[in-house]
Amino acid sequence: MKPWLWLSALLLLALVAAGCAGHDWVSPFTLVKAIAAGEDMRSRLLVDWRIPRVLAAACVGALLGLGGAVFQGVFRNPLAEPYLLGSAGGAALGATVALLVPLGVPQALLLPALAFAGAWGATVLVIGVSRVAGAIDTAGVLLAGVAIAAVLGALRSFLMLALSDETVSLQIVLSWVLGGLQTPSWSGLGLLAVLSALGLAATWLVARGLDQLGLGEAIAQGFGLDVRRFIPMAILVGAAVVAAAVAFGGLVAFVGLAAPHIARWAVGPLHRPLLAASALTGAIIVILADAIARAALPPAEIPLGLVTAVAGGPFFIVLLARRLRS
Repeated sequence: MKPWLWLSALLLLALVAAGCAGHDWVSPFTLVKAIAAGEDMRSRLLVDWRIPRVLAAACVGALLGLGGAVFQGVFRNPLAEPYLLGSAGGAALGATVALLVPLGVPQALLLPALAFAGAWGATVLVIGVSRVAGAIDTAGVLLAGVAIAAVLGALRSFLMLALSDETVSLQIVLSWVLGGLQTPSWSGLGLLAVLSALGLAATWLVARGLDQLGLGEAIAQGFGLDVRRFIPMAILVGAAVVAAAVAFGGLVAFVGLAAPHIARWAVGPLHRPLLAASALTGAIIVILADAIARAALPPAEIPLGLVTAVAGGPFFIVLLARRLRS
């Protein structure tokens, strides 16, 4: 019970701190007053702009934490991360098309839709290629993912070179690739919250199979788990969760790698508590990172992915060193 109290308390503190942080810092009292019944301009800005963004950061972080826990469970590798199977390349390709190709659809709708389709579609393509090649184990899926990611990265680079001109700035594409939350409307935030709840429910359904798979494929098969069917299904569930995060937050590095590790230290390796703890931990990380991105260099804003990469890079090195020593 104690880890859950700590995680809940940290989440609440992160929400309050991020709500206070920004170009114009406010006190917690001002924040509460704005939520309660504030009608002045500052209160309206807090309620209509800052608070939805903080809550969106929580949802994106929770989705990345869930995706990271699923991928680490499927591949039985603590260094696995959500963008392992080309979802980053697919999302970046979809975003590039949305930003550079005039399709006559409002960009606010087109960008998240194509980013989601690219991220999830890339994983579907990886699984399809691995099945056609007859490599249906995790090693084969990983190799197919590396190949597909390289192809998608080349396609994105080609589109950026071919479609950019004096009227279209590549900085828009690069800023999205570096990660960054856009303040959603309350209806958009509601959609993101629903997707987060569905992601938690979907990953919860594969938790038991992930626990069995952690014992080894042969033992999992002996427990009645159809490994050949379960691995692609779990990968697609994890990819859908990550695609939803990417659609609303861009490519945010290292959160999906770090959050499950921190959660595992708190609640242990069983996946049902691990998934919930990973979601809470990912939410805390992205909330705080987004607050730093907004408040560090006002009035400019640092890309969220740069903040998480600066913090996550040393974390990854420590994990790698511990794994090599063991």
